[in-house]
Amino acid sequence: MHKRQIWIIDFGSQYTQLITRKTRELGFSSEIITVEDAKERVDSGDKPNCFVLSGGPQSIFEDQYDYSFIFQADIPTMGICYGMQLMAQFHGGKVEKGTVAEYGHSKIHLQNGFEIKGCPRDINVWMSHSDHVVEIPSGFELIIESHNKLVAGIQNTEKRLFALQFHPEVEHSEHGKDILRYFYEVIAELKEDWDEAEMLKECQEVLETAGDEYVLCAFSGGVDSLVAASIAAPMLKDKLYCFFVDNGLLRPQDYGHIETLKKNTPLNIEIIDAKEIFLNNLKNIDDPEAKRKMIGKTFIDVFEQKVHQFENDHQIHFKYLLQGTLYPDVIESVSPHKKGGKSVTIKSHHNVGGLPERMKLKLLEPLRYLFKDEGRKIGEKLGLKHEWVYRHPFPGPGIGIRVLGELKEESIQKVQQSDQILFEELKEHNLYESIAQAFTVLLPVKTVGVKGDGRAYEEVICLRMVSTTDFMTATWTELPHQFLSRVSGRITNEVPGVTRVVYDITSKPPGTIEWE
Repeated sequence: MHKRQIWIIDFGSQYTQLITRKTRELGFSSEIITVEDAKERVDSGDKPNCFVLSGGPQSIFEDQYDYSFIFQADIPTMGICYGMQLMAQFHGGKVEKGTVAEYGHSKIHLQNGFEIKGCPRDINVWMSHSDHVVEIPSGFELIIESHNKLVAGIQNTEKRLFALQFHPEVEHSEHGKDILRYFYEVIAELKEDWDEAEMLKECQEVLETAGDEYVLCAFSGGVDSLVAASIAAPMLKDKLYCFFVDNGLLRPQDYGHIETLKKNTPLNIEIIDAKEIFLNNLKNIDDPEAKRKMIGKTFIDVFEQKVHQFENDHQIHFKYLLQGTLYPDVIESVSPHKKGGKSVTIKSHHNVGGLPERMKLKLLEPLRYLFKDEGRKIGEKLGLKHEWVYRHPFPGPGIGIRVLGELKEESIQKVQQSDQILFEELKEHNLYESIAQAFTVLLPVKTVGVKGDGRAYEEVICLRMVSTTDFMTATWTELPHQFLSRVSGRITNEVPGVTRVVYDITSKPPGTIEWE
């Protein structure tokens, strides 16, 4: 990874990733870093052009860590929420435990003649705090106040310090990018250094490490694996092989997509038909976690067997595994107990479901420092079709977690058929790209209905459609009643065994996007 201008020190906020995303969208290179990593690097002489201190769930009254290395480094620094409280306390200000908490939407007011280009004086933002600054440090000025008359923003232009009690990085905060740009350009005096060309260059440099060795790609056809393989193909040429495992838990659109890629790209894609193996292994399993584990284990077994067979048949040896790993995968796998990381571990980063070490494959992850939207930009720069790089995400276990309960062939078919109808109608009504993710779920309940003047006691399909920019939070998508009626009518008429269609109007949180 090339040196990044901005180090975003993670104090455990659920929004830390969003700071990086918004920063890069503005054209500035950045990385998320733990406190201990930052200290080690500063002590060794490595310094960024500026620091950003994230929010976090802790109270500064419980935090005994010495953060002097940040504030004594003479580097422009922005503090957000918890980061603001640290900055204020270190410089002699006073922070109190809040008696009035501010959570959710709030209105702020720019004070004392402070201006930000493009921003009005009154702005709606997103707050999430209880502790707050009650006395501003010497040398700082109040620049923003909340509608509750609490300190919401301070700055010290001489020391190039800037702090906010609210979260400019979240979509709920109006003019968030304008506020971030103010700090980067006016306070820190940074120049833009991040665009598609720089991203692609870094990806290519990762792939150069493969040299003349054979490279294997566990290819799903999704955005990430497609972009990674498309960057690698002209560099590795006939040394790159893409294996696509058909587990029988795919949608009709996935089969068509893979065939399209085989015909219209230079990628060497081989389809492994493992439908029967997966379905046999999943018999009598209805627990969602057990299903996930069995799908993952079966994938490993099928993939490993295919690799060994292919190597023997062609007298070659794969040395590298190409993956479409993204930056969120890397960030989320940082342990909260290592290197001062304060974020809760959401999931462990894995090599295609945990490929065994005995396969002795070295990883090639050209996208590991990019977000999905950045990967999409590279895909389009490479000339990949727009509809390929803007496909909706599809989970690794596939329909396996969209059939609630045991995976029977007829149940899988109900989801496949209903999902295809939803996909066709979204495309027909030009709604597909206005939704972040859309799919159907088969519920483990039956309901009475009427079909052909007779009583029907059949199953229920649930439609799930969400809007989001980051998949960390999501809202259910409001769609025209005429569209929903059309989809419902087609599903109940065309999918055997389905009598009723319902629409999931749960946001994330409290729900998750997938049902299992």
